[in-house]
Amino acid sequence: MSDNMDEDYVYDEASGEWVSAADAKAATAQNDAVEVRDAVGNLLADGDQVTLIKDLTVKGAGQTLKRGTLIKSIRLTGDAQEIDCRFDGIKGLVLRAEFVRKR
Repeated sequence: MSDNMDEDYVYDEASGEWVSAADAKAATAQNDAVEVRDAVGNLLADGDQVTLIKDLTVKGAGQTLKRGTLIKSIRLTGDAQEIDCRFDGIKGLVLRAEFVRKR
């Protein structure tokens, strides 16, 4: 007997085939990966540096971030349009990807 007889299988409705549970989980994880792109279409990743392409008023901080401001070490949030970052004096800053450009 082969070893994969003990392996669980699930029905993949997209392909109409039975696939191993491990393969199905890997395919789901790959499909769930969100691509975040900046204002000009560059793919963003955790740790990238970005610059602002327009002046942004930060709600609750009483501060305006000027165009050209460098934001270091961004983190992706899982949303295709939001990035989490830090800036001096502003905690929990979340920017829209449409307002930044990868450096």
